[in-house]
Amino acid sequence: MSHRRTIARATAVAGIGLHLGKPCRLSFEPAAAGTGIRFRRTDLPGAPETPAHVSVAELAERRTQLGTGDAALHTVEHVLAAVAGIGIDDVLIVMDGPEPPILDGSSRPFVAALQEAGMVEQEGRLSYLHLGGPVRVVDGDSVYEAIPSDRLTLDVHIDFPHPVVGVQDGTWTVTPELFARELAGARTFGFMHEVDALRAKGLIQGASTENTVALDEQGVVGTTLRWPDEFVRHKAMDFVGDLALAGARVLARITAVKPSHRGTVMLVRAILAQARREDYVLGIEDIMKVLPHRYPFLLVDRILELEPKRIVGIKNVTINEPFFQGHFPGHPIMPGVLIVEAMAQVGGMLLMGTVQDPDSKVVYFMSLDNVKFRRPVKPGDQLRFELEMVQVRGKMCRMQGVTKVDGDVVCEAEMAAMVRDR
Repeated sequence: MSHRRTIARATAVAGIGLHLGKPCRLSFEPAAAGTGIRFRRTDLPGAPETPAHVSVAELAERRTQLGTGDAALHTVEHVLAAVAGIGIDDVLIVMDGPEPPILDGSSRPFVAALQEAGMVEQEGRLSYLHLGGPVRVVDGDSVYEAIPSDRLTLDVHIDFPHPVVGVQDGTWTVTPELFARELAGARTFGFMHEVDALRAKGLIQGASTENTVALDEQGVVGTTLRWPDEFVRHKAMDFVGDLALAGARVLARITAVKPSHRGTVMLVRAILAQARREDYVLGIEDIMKVLPHRYPFLLVDRILELEPKRIVGIKNVTINEPFFQGHFPGHPIMPGVLIVEAMAQVGGMLLMGTVQDPDSKVVYFMSLDNVKFRRPVKPGDQLRFELEMVQVRGKMCRMQGVTKVDGDVVCEAEMAAMVRDR
């Protein structure tokens, strides 16, 4: 696939969570190109949103957790596996509780809901992570080795001292078709002798033989395995979900021995630290669909990178800029206020990526702080704007930005902005 994908219409599922045991209605909603996978908690004041990104992941026990405190999202691996496994790049996941429903213990019901909603392609290129060399991570009994590849292949090895499980191995080159057919239906599993200890820690409050493959000393309790190796398939399914936290499609052959959620989060962090990212680009046509500015006040030519909390854009400065006619004629220098304005427009692209209906919204900037100009900008310079979102409260945010020319900082500023109806 060469284009990003979202869903054609909203769809929903409902049930109780595996670990917290609380009811939750979860809906998938279409999202704009480049916004990625995001969660929204409608049960909390302000309906805060959280990106599905390793930067906000916690090293939690027996689950993948995003964020901390009351706004945390627990056990998100199955829903993320469904989204990433069938090749969806941009989607908003709306929940009225802290944990997605466990449903049958696999990601198959989520896949079915997404397939029923239908997929649509969007403008904007896909984002890939290419390894520059081998990556190795060891976390307790979990050992990971990743090497460069032009696709995602998982070699998964598990070993449990139980007669039904034992040693199991599997290798899958992950595609949407293979994921839906071979991995999505593999259910979570657990051992009866661990139940009391885990529940004493506040875990598996919603677990039952209807949503978990339970194992006692003799074998499987209350259900029949979907595959003899359903256990290693489930670990591979979890792996796909946790890899989604990279924020881009990982291209690598990964060998995982006794993988855990904690260990896979650590692997994703290690991959991001050394991988080369090939990001999609938003051209001027895409920018004009989001920003209301037009010539001669549209001061952004292209978006090079777009992540949940970071954006990079460029502007090519030419002698034909209309402001050079009156600003220091004979000694053309780009006005500093327009450099800041251009930086703010790039920041507006980042902020608009967090709203669902950008066509009906506009970004107003509320304040500028610590603005500094380091050197003049002249015709022939290419401005590179790098901005990060440092605080978000509802529809308001604070950003820090720098503008560079040939790697040297020419301007820096802190700014606050908010999204309003047009």
